[in-house]
Amino acid sequence: MKSFYTFVFLLATFAIQAQQTISGTVLDEKSKPITGANIFIDGTYDGASSDESGNFKFTTTANGNQVLVISFLTYETLKVTINVAECQNKVFKLKESVNSLDAVIVTAGTFDAGEKARVSVLKPLDIVTTAGALGDIVSALQTLPGTQTVGEDGRLFVRGGEADETQTFVDGIRVAQPYGATTANVPTRGRFSPFLFSGMSFSTGGYSAEYGEALSSVLLLNTQDEATEEKTDISLMTVGLGLANTQKWGNNSLSFNTAYINLEPYQKVFPQRADWNKPFQSLSGEAVYRHSFESGLFKLYAAFEASQFDINSETINSPDKIRVDLNNNNFYLNSSYKRNFGSQWQLFTGLSYGYSQNTIGINVDNVSNGEHASHLKLKVKKSFSDRVKLSFGSDYFMTRFSEDFKANSGQTFNSGYDANIAAVYAETDIFFSKKFAFKLGARSSHNDLLNETVIAPRASLAYKVSQNGQFSFAYGSFTQAPRQDYLKYADDLESEKAEHYILNYQFNKDRRTFRAEVYLKSYEDLVKFDTQSVQFDSNFSNLGSGYARGLDVFWRDNKSVKNLEYWISYSYIDTQRNYRNFTAEVTPSFVANHSLSLVSKWWINKWKSQLSVTNTFTTGRPFNNPNETQFMNGRTKGYNNLSLGWAYLMTQQKILYFSVSNALGTANVFGYEYANTPNAEGVYNRRAIRPTADQFFFVGFFWTISENKKDNQLNNL
Repeated sequence: MKSFYTFVFLLATFAIQAQQTISGTVLDEKSKPITGANIFIDGTYDGASSDESGNFKFTTTANGNQVLVISFLTYETLKVTINVAECQNKVFKLKESVNSLDAVIVTAGTFDAGEKARVSVLKPLDIVTTAGALGDIVSALQTLPGTQTVGEDGRLFVRGGEADETQTFVDGIRVAQPYGATTANVPTRGRFSPFLFSGMSFSTGGYSAEYGEALSSVLLLNTQDEATEEKTDISLMTVGLGLANTQKWGNNSLSFNTAYINLEPYQKVFPQRADWNKPFQSLSGEAVYRHSFESGLFKLYAAFEASQFDINSETINSPDKIRVDLNNNNFYLNSSYKRNFGSQWQLFTGLSYGYSQNTIGINVDNVSNGEHASHLKLKVKKSFSDRVKLSFGSDYFMTRFSEDFKANSGQTFNSGYDANIAAVYAETDIFFSKKFAFKLGARSSHNDLLNETVIAPRASLAYKVSQNGQFSFAYGSFTQAPRQDYLKYADDLESEKAEHYILNYQFNKDRRTFRAEVYLKSYEDLVKFDTQSVQFDSNFSNLGSGYARGLDVFWRDNKSVKNLEYWISYSYIDTQRNYRNFTAEVTPSFVANHSLSLVSKWWINKWKSQLSVTNTFTTGRPFNNPNETQFMNGRTKGYNNLSLGWAYLMTQQKILYFSVSNALGTANVFGYEYANTPNAEGVYNRRAIRPTADQFFFVGFFWTISENKKDNQLNNL
């Protein structure tokens, strides 16, 4: 028995001696104590929590070299190898996590919208709930600062750049023909319905090295990664019909929408200023198929549109109107695949193909053209840690364009070009802390048609000055091949170039957002020609140049007044260019120096209604008056458009919607067309370029059918 007690005593003594004490202090990067941090030996239950002074102490039976783990919310988890016997009174510092919601993000030049956006200045469905936009993504974006309202065109003009200086991407893949076909002074619309998109990123400059071939801006549209539920949307409108449906099965889902638009019945009720032989008609549709893998996602997006119209266009240079009979067929296919693999690696690849064909009758002459455009993309991302991320990839753009002109006399003329652009890029994101982030990248591209290689560096940074406010700065060099109108006649040109400098301040708190941004853009190698318009015998050069500088301000408030949300945007721009056939460096005709937009939406519960109001005002735009000696010395009167919308919830899933654009009937003037020769008194006569109608009225009935019997299209109106 005595020997037994001796054995137990020795065993207990050994166990006590085997236990060792670990102690220390947990601090942040400013040497302030962190209370409540969790500290333990990896692979054991031995550990403790830090007290108010950041101190901790515990015992462990582990010995030798071990991994000590220290973690706390909003801080990066620290894993450090220690020698248990020597780990007493040690100091450990934790770094703030850069993945927390209040960490700095680069915002210079970019407006984000969508559920995945860290800071959204627009909600995803704002692009269709804005009065006057009528479901057109571009029209809604024109209420943001940095854009220009060019009513006779309808496309997106950004910070002194022409419309073709903005590129559109769907799921990261370029769309070569993002707008519907049109003719002079008849506005077009974007081809894409907002119903299939979960969010967007609209960059007014300084954008990522991932994207190229855009001098001014990129618009990134992201289709939904997964369908929420099965449903059907039916639309009956004064201008046509619409049908949308979503189906889900297993790891698959399919969403589509189709629309038929015919303006002829509307224009019989509301006569137009334009002389239409056949008003605009179109049949269009879109579809997204998705398949989810265990660690990846495949998406296939397809869109088509067939449209036509026949109009007699007035011109001051002829007593007879010019008849333009246009038929357009467009098809766009986009497939993409992304997956995660290995240790924090992500792969993205995609391919798009776009085809656009126009058949145009101009009086007794005929023009037909076609464009085949493809984009192949590969992108790889690697997260080395929360603080260092690298992305790199390549693009290949292929464009084939041909045009045939056949005169009534029998004369024919053919033009066109084949161009291939290969590009590579690399970009890294470095988070020095939760307050300071830096992005550095470069893009190199080679255009075989121009036999030219260019390198474009990009850099941006952001610094958080308070919990809710931060500054961002972005710089970038951007290149773009000359437009189609030039390349079909000349292939000895160079890419046009621009440099962007952007300084941004953003404040975001409690559903209120304020942004202020100043910028400078400098242009070089812009295309010039020496004829009255672009034609086959024009002499082209890259001797053009220009600049744009200005201030953009944005304020959005969803908090101050119950059930009311609104935003205000203001832009000032000073820009001049010497390009095209200009004789001096002047402000282009599509630019207004001052632009102001107010957008508001108010839900009135008692009336079961949402009222929306949009007012857009711009100062006058320049035009060239040949009766004066100074080039582009004229200025139109200011532009104003007050649009109203009313959505009435008849039942939970049935909505009646009414809207009117330019409710005040303002007689807006976009510019003037002057005669080519003076009259008998030596004066050049002119006519005003005005909208085809001062107002547009819209009435629609929208019905949603879903299993939960709660979904409706109120947010889509």
